Amino acid sequence: MSDSREARRAFFDGLAATWDTVGPSPTATLARLTALRPLIPLKAGDALLEVGCGTGAVTGWLGDPVRPGRVTAVDFAPAMIAVARARGLAADFECCDVLTDDLGVERYDVIFCMHVVPHLPDLPAALARFARALRPGGRLIVLHLDHWERINRFHDSLGPPVAGDHLPPPNAWPGLLRAAGLALGMLEDRTDLFLLTARR
Repeated sequence: MSDSREARRAFFDGLAATWDTVGPSPTATLARLTALRPLIPLKAGDALLEVGCGTGAVTGWLGDPVRPGRVTAVDFAPAMIAVARARGLAADFECCDVLTDDLGVERYDVIFCMHVVPHLPDLPAALARFARALRPGGRLIVLHLDHWERINRFHDSLGPPVAGDHLPPPNAWPGLLRAAGLALGMLEDRTDLFLLTARR
């Protein structure tokens, strides 16, 4: 693993113990997600991969509509996964780097990426891996509860190792998805929301 990737992993490991109290409010996040649920295509029986699950604050919310399907929640930071597992949720938690570890072939109906895409150092490679792991007709969901420009400015303000971790602008996504074998479905670009869906 490169030094920059190790530095990023250490950065998120260091946040794990206090993330739910000093990071975004889990209660407020879940309230916003519930309001957005009609726009988020999840259905009973889906096999769902949650990428960058962090402390698992959203994992239970994802599990409810897909039951009896199953959520596999992954993060590349071991300390985040340890906190998530301690919640005792009905999900499979794995320490996994989606750029290097095996995601399987045609394994998932949904891949859900919330607040994680800017931290993927090779987004085209990640999207190609997601497409390979999705079943035919499977859906990719990219979600941020803020405007993409504000997200990028915030990451830059934090300095290394996350300065420069940017969410691509809306007009970049059709080409990125097409190159990965995915078709853009919906793209909501608001002052307080970035929500994208794509289909294999």
